[in-house]
Order: sequence, then structure tokens, then C-alpha cells
Amino acid sequence: MAALKEKRTCGQRCEDFGHFVWNSDEGKLMGRTPEKWVYISLYYVAFYAVMTSLFSLAIWTLMYTLDPYTPDYQDRLTSPGVMVWPDTYGEEVIEITYNTSEKASWMKMTKILNEFLEPYNDTKQLECNNYNCTKGKYFLQKHFLGPHHTKYSCPFLQSMLGPCSGFEDPTFGYNCSMPCVIIKMNRIINYLPTNRTDVAPYVNCTVLEEEGNVAKIEYFPENGNMDPSYFPYYGRLAQPSYVNPLVAVRFSLVGGKYAKIQCRVVSEKISYENYHDPYEGKVIFHLKALK
Repeated sequence: MAALKEKRTCGQRCEDFGHFVWNSDEGKLMGRTPEKWVYISLYYVAFYAVMTSLFSLAIWTLMYTLDPYTPDYQDRLTSPGVMVWPDTYGEEVIEITYNTSEKASWMKMTKILNEFLEPYNDTKQLECNNYNCTKGKYFLQKHFLGPHHTKYSCPFLQSMLGPCSGFEDPTFGYNCSMPCVIIKMNRIINYLPTNRTDVAPYVNCTVLEEEGNVAKIEYFPENGNMDPSYFPYYGRLAQPSYVNPLVAVRFSLVGGKYAKIQCRVVSEKISYENYHDPYEGKVIFHLKALK
């Protein structure tokens, strides 16, 4: 019968560990001589130095091949999305509802529009976008001739929105039954909305429900045009002061003062019947004025 292995005490275990850390008989530190520790340390230093160099070289090569002004991979959208302000977006629908007899209600809409139009202030635009653009033509720029290696942007002035600019009527019509909404087309780099510059894209709004409740629809700028000089857009870095062209639409509500409205940007290269993207080329919203 084999003898049972003697159980080692705590002191013996500590003594064995100390002997492992430093073996004075063989001159080893944690199982290796100082000479071998030097060799293995040099090996790992060289290994990680090579790995770090390869990683840095790969990152440098990647960054060198990237164009900071144009993303390598872009969403290949066939046409841009369209949005409306005041942007009171619900879970499924856009409902622009306000009460003409409650100042807090229509002031909420006024505040949203004022904040949205702040970058379009006439003074700001004339300071940062002072290039004299040619209206009715695409503003094609092959070279970076703007300050600090940028491209020029055409100014869009808040005053171009006429009665819906907030200058003539600070309430934007929300204290009565003539509310203004602002339509904006989203940006796509290098996108041209038409094949010709003599026909500008324009906003057209139609009443889908309760047509009799809308007596008149007015567009600002005139005819709801988005001038071709604001296209193409070259990107945030190339055009840091660029602002989207806007179209303001004023509705004269009568009767029930409610309507379901569709506003679309009309152009030969802009589609609006994409079932999977309800905001492509158009936006649908409910407009309701309470008393």
C-alpha cells in the first residue's frame, strides 16, 4: 500500500514560493537566469515594436488614401429627403397643431421657426457667404478658391422668405389662421436635382384631405423655386458656411381650419413615390388651427 503523501504546511508552501522567486543555488529569478530574462525581454520589446510599426503604417496608408473632402462611401440616394418646420414630429405622423387664442401655443411654433432660421439671418449670411453667385446656374467649382482651402457658398437670406421670414410678421401667422411652414430638402454631396439649369426645382403643396379648408397657398421665394446656384453641395469641410435653400409656404385656413397636406420638391431627378421611404422627395403633415 502506497504511503500517503504528506500534507505540506503553510510555512513550507511560502518557503517553496520564495525559492521559486529567487533560487540562490542556481542563480534563477522566477525560473530563469538574469541572462535569459534579458533575452526574452528584448524579444518581446522587438516583437511589439514591429507590431506597433505595422499597425501605424497601415493607419497612415489608410489616412493618406482618404480624401477629407469627399467620403469614400456615400449613401447612393436617388433623390433627397424632404423635411418641414415647425418640426413637431410624432411617432407616425407630423402634426402642426396650435391654438390661436393661446399665446403659449403659437409662441411655441414661433420659437421653433426663429431658432431654425437663425443661421439664415441676413447679416450673418452676407458676412460668411459674400460671394456674388449667378442665379439660374449651377455653381460648379472644380478648385478650392475660397478662404482656408474651401469652396464658396451662395447666401440664402432670411428676408427671401418674404411674409414668412419673421420680419414682417414675428408670429409667422400662428396667431391667426395663416400659418407659415418651411420646406427644406436634405443635402446630398455632388447632387444635381435637374439635368438642366433653366428649370429650377420647386416646391408644390397639395391638400390631401379637407381641401375646402384651405383657401389659398402662397410660396416664398416666388413660385417656390430652389435656385440652381445652391447646387451642388460639396460637403461640410469644403463648404463650412453652406446653408440649404428654403421655401416657405403660407396657408390660408378657413372652415374647419384643418387639412392634411403634402409638399413635394418637383424636379425630373427627384422621386416621391418610394413606399419604403415616406420622406423621399416629399413630406406629409397635418395642419390644424384651434380656437
